[in-house]
Amino acid sequence: MLMAIGAIIAGLVLLVWSADKFVEGAAATAKHLGMPTLLIGMVIIGFGTSAPELAVSAMAASDGNPGLALGNGYGSNITNIALIVGLTAIIAPIAVHSQVIRKELPLLLVLTLIAGAQLLDGELSRIDGWVLLGVFAAVMGWSIYQGYQGKEDPQAGDTETEMIAHPMPLKSAIIWLVVGLVLLIVSSRILVWGAVTIAQSLGISDLIIGLTIVAIGTSLPELASALAAVKKNEHDLILGNILGSGIFNTLAVVGLAAAIEPLSVAPEVLYRDWTLMFGLTLALLVMGFGLTGWRKLVSRVDGALLLLVYVGYTGYLFSTMAAS
Repeated sequence: MLMAIGAIIAGLVLLVWSADKFVEGAAATAKHLGMPTLLIGMVIIGFGTSAPELAVSAMAASDGNPGLALGNGYGSNITNIALIVGLTAIIAPIAVHSQVIRKELPLLLVLTLIAGAQLLDGELSRIDGWVLLGVFAAVMGWSIYQGYQGKEDPQAGDTETEMIAHPMPLKSAIIWLVVGLVLLIVSSRILVWGAVTIAQSLGISDLIIGLTIVAIGTSLPELASALAAVKKNEHDLILGNILGSGIFNTLAVVGLAAAIEPLSVAPEVLYRDWTLMFGLTLALLVMGFGLTGWRKLVSRVDGALLLLVYVGYTGYLFSTMAAS
């Protein structure tokens, strides 16, 4: 048990660090190869914070642990909105850009409904996985097209500034790209082993472990990005990163896991976890829109409510662990 706990801690630390180095190396390599900053910001940096979720869920699915794979994907979405947005809004109210309310949030709601429809038969087949990956490719393609039409993503400007301030030689970029990728795979393997071992030792489902410990750990890059954006007063990036990660988790993370190995879905995933994930996304839309018009703000009160929901949900999950 102590070895498994140590594996989770070491795996999470190494996972977050290696994901950061992998993204840095990938972005710098892409820049040297002439990739536009817009695409680097949207594709590599924008979704790079979800690399830990992707690695862990893919590894869990290939090892035959569907609960861990699904719990990590959905649990990360719940953690991102309820914990990270909630905590960030308490520190400083988040101004919501109109584009977020009109495009990204409704898109995530629709994608969450599609994901929910796939859960109704109690499994995510390989076909379901490929459908999710196909939708993800379409969303990314549309986003890139919009970017080239001149609708600049705020991530691109931030990426440009960062690359100018911290240039990286091509040789170093390739080294960090390879090292980061290898360590990402190794750390996800260590983390999955530790999580499954603890779940089996305590007699609880790997779904619960995925929804709690693993989801919190793999969401650390999103938390770091949100806190950094608060410090810079860049509110667009806070919700932009969270929603981008939500789209990635819902489509790419769960889709890849199901494409690797069909996932059996317990009934509580639909009525408990998916319902909360959809409700939190809808709540963000209501908070931004407001009851009386375009408020465009996630206030400290909103943040406290989101955090309260997260604490209650996590407490309930741990109570089911104790009961079992």
